[in-house]
Formats: sequence, C-alpha cells, structure tokens
Amino acid sequence: MQISRPLLALILLVLGSCLAEPALARDGKSAQTDGYAEARREMVASQIRARGIENPRVLAAMARVPRHEFMPMLVRRLAYGDHPVPIGHDQTISQPFIVAFMTEALNPAPADRVLEIGTGSGYQAAVLAELVAKVYTIEIVAPLGERARADLARLGYGNVHVRVGDGYEGWPEHAPFDAIIVTCSPEHVPQPLVDQLRDGGRMIIPVGDPKSGQELYLLEKRGTKVVRRAVLPVRFVPMTGKAQRR
Repeated sequence: MQISRPLLALILLVLGSCLAEPALARDGKSAQTDGYAEARREMVASQIRARGIENPRVLAAMARVPRHEFMPMLVRRLAYGDHPVPIGHDQTISQPFIVAFMTEALNPAPADRVLEIGTGSGYQAAVLAELVAKVYTIEIVAPLGERARADLARLGYGNVHVRVGDGYEGWPEHAPFDAIIVTCSPEHVPQPLVDQLRDGGRMIIPVGDPKSGQELYLLEKRGTKVVRRAVLPVRFVPMTGKAQRR
C-alpha cells in the first residue's frame, strides 16, 4: 500500500509526539507519566491517611512527590512500600508514614522558611518544598548531599537550598526559621538549632541512642522557654559529626 506524503507526515507527527519527553506541569516539574501515580495514591490512602494524618496539604504533597526519583535504581521497586529503604552510605530514606507524620507536626504554612538537618535522599526536602516558601537542608555525607542537590534541581525544586556539612550548628546565616526538622538522632537537642528557631516556631527531632531507644520530640519555642513533648517512639540513624563529640 502506498502512503501519500501528507498522510506520512501526519503519521510521523503523531509518532513524534508519543516519543517526546513528558510535558511540563504548570509548576515546571515533569508530568507524572511514570507509572507510579497509582502506587502513590495507595501509599497515601493505606499508609498515611489510614494512620491518622489529616492535613490535606500534607496528603496532597505526599501524593505528588515522586518518591522513587530519590532512590538508587536498584531499590526503586521498594519506593512505595511501608518501610524505610537504604540509599547507600549507611543511610536510609524514611518510611512514608514517618515523613508525613513529621511534616504534619510542623504545621507548615506557605510563607514558612524551614531548616532540615539530614538531607539524605532529598525526599523529605521535596515534600516540604511543596508546602513552604523555602527549604534549607544540610547533609554531612558529601556524596548524598550532591546527589540530592542534583535530583532536587532535576525535578524542579528551585526553592530548596542544599549545603554539604555538619548540621549540628544549623545554618545561622538564614536564621531564624519558622520550623526545623531533624532526620537523624542526636543524644540531646542541639542548642544552636533551638537558638535559630523563631519565637513561636516548631521543631521535630528524634533524640536518643538507637540501641537504648529513641523518641520523636515536638518542640515549640515560646519566648525564652521551649515546650517539649514526646510524640512517637522511632528509630533513626545517629547524628554524626560534632554531635558525637559532645
């Protein structure tokens, strides 16, 4: 069968559009044509909402952020399971429920500036970036920090600023912060982080030794006082660097 030139041109145009790169969403991120959208919806429904997370903005962010994009290729099939996943260098990406729980505890507002200690894969920073104005995140393991920076940039999270270094001292140049989230466990709450929290700000942080037990604490700064309460038993990797020398 002979195909006319106009018909051939039309066929090539259709094929070209099918093979093209995914269209960009309004926020500049790639449209989610990755095949994981249903897995994200199931993750939110069965692992997060079913366990009591109610903030609609947090639930929507968890459903949007492509968790698998922050994992090494060898473990991407585990991305939406109900467990932490190793990402190399003896570090993990936290269980989805823990990410949602800690995020909701901060009660993030659109104009907030948030400090994260322990960038890891960059996933928690991406979830926060969907909810607040700016995220400042510090990672002590250089290869992880550089990989997270590249992944966050690739996925269009221009409001996340990544620094490689020891997070114990925080990021004083950009303080005070409306909220601070710590995703590694020191044996005590670092005073520099308390100092960099604004009056009325909140901090969520695991405290304790992995062998003897850790508690997730929610802190709220009220003038010169810090109100602290334990909210959940957890198990995080220990904070390294200066925290271990204290």
